[in-house]
Order: sequence, then structure tokens, then C-alpha cells
Amino acid sequence: MKHILYVWVLAAAFIVAACGGKQQQQVMEQRAQLVETAPLAMSDISRELEFSTTLQGWQTLNVSPSLTGKIEHIYVEVGTSVGAGANLVRMDQNQYTTTKLTYTNLGVEMERMESLRESGAVSQQVYDQTRLSYEQTKETLEFLEKNTYVKAPFAGVISAKNYEDGELYSGQPILVLTQIYTLKALIAIPESYYPNVKKGMAVTLTSEIYPGETFPATIDIVYPTVDPASHTFQARLKIPNSGLKLRPGMYVRTKMSLGMARAMVVPYQAVLKLTGSNDRYVFLDDGGVAKRVFVTLGQRFDENIEIISDELHEGDRLVVVGQAKLVDGSKLNVAGDNAQ
Repeated sequence: MKHILYVWVLAAAFIVAACGGKQQQQVMEQRAQLVETAPLAMSDISRELEFSTTLQGWQTLNVSPSLTGKIEHIYVEVGTSVGAGANLVRMDQNQYTTTKLTYTNLGVEMERMESLRESGAVSQQVYDQTRLSYEQTKETLEFLEKNTYVKAPFAGVISAKNYEDGELYSGQPILVLTQIYTLKALIAIPESYYPNVKKGMAVTLTSEIYPGETFPATIDIVYPTVDPASHTFQARLKIPNSGLKLRPGMYVRTKMSLGMARAMVVPYQAVLKLTGSNDRYVFLDDGGVAKRVFVTLGQRFDENIEIISDELHEGDRLVVVGQAKLVDGSKLNVAGDNAQ
């Protein structure tokens, strides 16, 4: 009997506690949060986008002949500047020399076959076989010449050397040739600016290595797809570098102007970040109730920032003070309505 009474007492206590907690939660929900608001308004802004990136050589070539064997001689060292067509590497010449001799002999044989063919002293089959051997040997010789005497396909600088004379080439690039008189860089741009970014647009580069100095660049390629994860698209910059002040691997900042635009600019502290993600949102005063609206961030202007959302309209009341304590649906006690 005592046991049954004890159970009833516990049950009653649980019900009272649950009712009390529910009442307390209702009181908290009904309690209006003290906030200040400001009307949303469109502003004229100078649209400038800034991004950081790392410079790359316009072209980079791993000097890797299609022949294995001994490296007879490497003509360059790391840091050597070379022009297009300059000698870089000479591989073992034995196979090339033998093939060249065979090709010379076949050339003489082809001349003899031409004479015999005119007089009808040789069959078409023998002529065709000799001709085929001659053409195949010619192709082999061209291949061996290209891969025995390796030349630079473009002007640049040697940025790596992995072998010395006399070593056996085993597949790792012998040299790395990098074109540094022109550089490139990739920048990731938010998808909202895709219609505004065009090939040929001017871009300005700055580097902490050269304070107060700027370097010109242009957009060379606008990539045609948008990354669904980051919602950005890439653009490739072409950067003239005749003075060789800039080098591949340097960290730079880029700035590009898109002209004047109309935008919604709000105080930076009015924008909140969703915990555990990069999603950003603001709160509106929706008839005395907090309404959460997710936004995309645009350009930063000191203490203000551009926000983008189809749910925002000019004249909406943005919560600018007290927003950190709000949840979607909170009742609001508006202490003031500030002008932006």
C-alpha cells in the first residue's frame, strides 16, 4: 500500500513539474524582447570586388622525355632563363645515331627503287615495302630526335632540376620549365556576380611585398559553371610581368570594379551567423514578431555590408539592436526606429 502511495506521489510531482515547466516556457515565449529597428533602404554603391589568390606561371612544363636511359648532359641550372627553342637536355644518343644511319641508307635505297620502278625492273610489292620502311624510319627518327635533344617549347625560367649528368632517367621530370614573363591566377567569385563579370575586364593586383604599388591584369577566362558547394565560379587572370617583380607562388590581393550599382546595405553587426555553418541571416520586425531571413553577403563597407535576399524589400524594418537574443517568432518590444 505504501508502495502504491509512493508511486502516486511521484506521478503527481512529475505532472506539477511538467505543467510548471510548460507555463514557464509559455511565459518566456510571450515575453517581448527589447530591440531597435531601422528601415531597409537601397543605396548607390561603387561595386568593387576584392579577392585574395596565389600567382602561377602562365605555363609550366615538366621536362620528361619519352625515352628512358642515361642523361648525357643537362644544359641549364635552376634559375636559368631560356628562350623558346633553347637546348635543355641531351639524352643517350646511341639509338638516335643508329636510326639516323638506317634512315640514310633507306634514302639511298629509295632512290634506287625509284629508278628500277621507272624501268619496270622491280615489282610494286617490293617498292611499297621499301617505301613503308623508309616512312616508318623517318617517323622514328623524328621521335628520337625530339626526345634525345630536348628543347624549350617556350621562353621561361628553370624552376626545378632533379638529375645530374650521367644519371639514369627513370620517369621523374628532369627539369621544370615555368613561364614567368606572363603569370596567371584563379579567383573564386560569388555566383550573384556572374552576369557582371566578362572576359577582358581590368583587374588591379597588390602585394604586401611592394607597398603602395599596383599591377595590372585582365580577366582571360570566365569559367562556365558554378560550384554547387561554395556557390562561386572561377575566373582566370592574365598578368603581364615583364619587370619580373611578381613570381609564381606569391600571395596577392585583387580588386575589380563593376561600376555603380543599387544595393541594400546594413550595419555589419545586424547580420548573424548560423551555428555550425556559413549561413547568414537577419531578423525583421514582422508586425511585432521576429522573422528570420537568410541572406547572402555582398561587398563590405567598413562597418556596413551589402546583403542579398529575395525576401527583403525596401522599407522592411531590420532589427539592428538586440537581434542576438532573438529566435524566429520572438515577440518584439521596439524601443526605437533608427535611420540608417
